[in-house]
Amino acid sequence: MNHFSRIIIKVGTNTLTGPENKLDESYLSGLVAQLSRAAEKAEVALVTSGAIRVGLSALGLIATRSLRESQAAAAVGQGLLMHHYQRQFQAHGRIVAQVLLTHDVMHHRNRYLNARNTLLTLFEQRVIPIINENDTVATDEIKFGDNDNLAAQVAAMVGADLLVFLSDVDGFYSDHATKQILPVVEHLTPELEAAARGPVSGKSKGGMTTKIAGAKVATHCGCHVFIAGGRRENVITDILAGEAIGTHFLPRPLREDSRKAWIGFSGKVAGGLTIDDGAVEALRQNRTSLLPAGITAVEGEFKPGDVVRVMNESGEEIGRGLTSYSAAEVNRIKGVHSRLLEQILGYRGDPEVIHRDNLLIY
Repeated sequence: MNHFSRIIIKVGTNTLTGPENKLDESYLSGLVAQLSRAAEKAEVALVTSGAIRVGLSALGLIATRSLRESQAAAAVGQGLLMHHYQRQFQAHGRIVAQVLLTHDVMHHRNRYLNARNTLLTLFEQRVIPIINENDTVATDEIKFGDNDNLAAQVAAMVGADLLVFLSDVDGFYSDHATKQILPVVEHLTPELEAAARGPVSGKSKGGMTTKIAGAKVATHCGCHVFIAGGRRENVITDILAGEAIGTHFLPRPLREDSRKAWIGFSGKVAGGLTIDDGAVEALRQNRTSLLPAGITAVEGEFKPGDVVRVMNESGEEIGRGLTSYSAAEVNRIKGVHSRLLEQILGYRGDPEVIHRDNLLIY
């Protein structure tokens, strides 16, 4: 495991806090020590939850009753949480940087690239980014909803080769009754996704469902993913030493580049295209472009350059891509041969509705 060069660690609220809902300083000290050791050989980023819980504790509250109260608690807690991290890392001679993101950043290509460039520059300077969702401004429309998703998006964004979810549980259970952990997952099947459970406690937004969804994103981008017990002593150090801990999700053999990763997992979806079985087979088996002849239906209102879903005739999403045409234009040319496009549209356009360089197939 020593070959990992860029590592993302995600730690959740329940792992960071003790039984009284306060930040567990002893645990934080051990976590920071492990991350500092890892940073000697690799570039490391930490995706952390806990700002709202820390803010509630400082305010003497138990829970929030509304989004605005959560945002206020996050405004109090984020600075306090960052102060604790900064102090702990400073003891190990490490400089840290606070990076707050919203899903809105991921949706827009220019903002996405700006965030990516910031993180890559921090890595170059041997700084450890500490990343969280910007809960003080996030709304229901733009929030990630859980930091598992955020961690996976960050891993895809920066081309990480390892993502570790430090969880309430010790791994992914193949049998919930006996708590039998599945040690290795070579392929994320629909059956495994269906077997994932929700949050272990009502105090966290995530759960196994969101971690499996995050693993699906990260492994598609060539990243090894571990789900492991966050409270296990030296869990990060031992994973990097190659010990069999938790559940290890193996990456897909073909790693998608960062641009296709953005298209497939981060870009805001503006509509959808349904394609016939022949087109599905061509895209999956031959990695071809999507031609108008294979399109059977159009969904939504989109313009050239927008991200659209690509679905089979059963409604299953098989990928996403950047369309060369608007929804109105695709409606006019769907099902026809590319040689007829100029005759139908009145101008010579691209022969592909989605070029293969702009298409990610799951």
